Amino acid sequence: MSGEKNLKVALLGCGTVGAQVARILLEDANELAARSGAGLQLIGIAVRNLDAKRDAALPQELFTTDAPGLIAQADVVIELLGGMEPAGEYIAAALSKGASVITGNKALIALKGAELNALASQHGAQLRYEAAVAGAIPILRPIADSLAGDHITKVMGIVNGTTNFILDAMDTTGAAFDDVLAEAQALGYAEADPTADVGGHDAAAKAAILASLAFHTTVSSEQVSTQGITEVTAADVAAASAAGYVIKLLAIAERAEAGISVRVYPALVRRSHPLATVHGAFNAVFVEAENAGDLMFYGAGAGGNPTASAVMGDVVAVARQIAAGAPLPNGSVSQAPRLLDFEAIDTRYWIGLSVKDQPGVLAAIATVFGEHGVSIESMSQQVDAEAGAQLRILTHQGTEAALASTVEALTALDAVHCVLSVMRVEGN
Repeated sequence: MSGEKNLKVALLGCGTVGAQVARILLEDANELAARSGAGLQLIGIAVRNLDAKRDAALPQELFTTDAPGLIAQADVVIELLGGMEPAGEYIAAALSKGASVITGNKALIALKGAELNALASQHGAQLRYEAAVAGAIPILRPIADSLAGDHITKVMGIVNGTTNFILDAMDTTGAAFDDVLAEAQALGYAEADPTADVGGHDAAAKAAILASLAFHTTVSSEQVSTQGITEVTAADVAAASAAGYVIKLLAIAERAEAGISVRVYPALVRRSHPLATVHGAFNAVFVEAENAGDLMFYGAGAGGNPTASAVMGDVVAVARQIAAGAPLPNGSVSQAPRLLDFEAIDTRYWIGLSVKDQPGVLAAIATVFGEHGVSIESMSQQVDAEAGAQLRILTHQGTEAALASTVEALTALDAVHCVLSVMRVEGN
């Protein structure tokens, strides 16, 4: 393209995603230049180990261990190292010199996104992180740009492929959590240490990013109420299925009159809801907006090529803005709605109880619900020769505090052997 600006691109990290980003930059250079209005020259790839095996055949002369030196030459820096440091230091250094940054580092953005966005604005740079939330799914740009003239009321999504694979397999096969987790690890869907995924921490970081963008505020991952899926049993999944529900680990950011709530937990979703149809390791994000109505974004949530696609979308967007000479503002905070305490949110409960099989039990339980101002929507009972009598109770909407106190009171009833499980219900 005659007269086009040439942008020097530095890549930090060459793992599964980084290798594919480098390949695209090299193989599709002409097409990328035509789309962005600027040439994108990959000037180097910073890695920790020059001799490590790569997922793509790349020119050896591009590799270096001198990340700071590479950043000093670059107009655009792509950070795919992961972790808090030295990634945070490198991103700050790039932004401070006016270089724009594209990253997939969800943990760093969820914790320090506001600080880094401010640094980018101060130095006339851009910070973009589409790949940090849901792999190939374009969700951050639609929230920040396409829905900028609307009022988003709720974002609810499946944003962790590992947990969705596990819960989906438990639903379709009836297998126990530990067995499916082992299968997920064997197939490469789960890490050897799966804590970040099954504990809900990965989803919490993504929920913080989604909430910050959707509600034009600042939410840290440390402020997200988080519960993982390790306590979900095959019996829970089977009972939910019998009632017409599936169990999904959901990341939820919701606006209420009193403020916003951001939480992650396993929840029942009715099988007729779009999120119930998300299978395997796929991700989906459901957005509710005042004018646009209900929208759902669906696709591959991880993997080298899908995530590289999200990274390259940001690269082209940044290059276009630089070529046009008009960088967009970063992460604007137009309001600071109050972050609600978890106990104040409105939700519905699905409670499993092991109870005595004798007259008066249902009446005693109903009395406890009434005393705490919680209304029962439905109740089912199953009697097993070995397990005894089991109740599954679905409540109407109530505050988390009222529902939690109801469960606490139920445990004190002589008619109740134990509380088998407590989950929330989301979606219509």
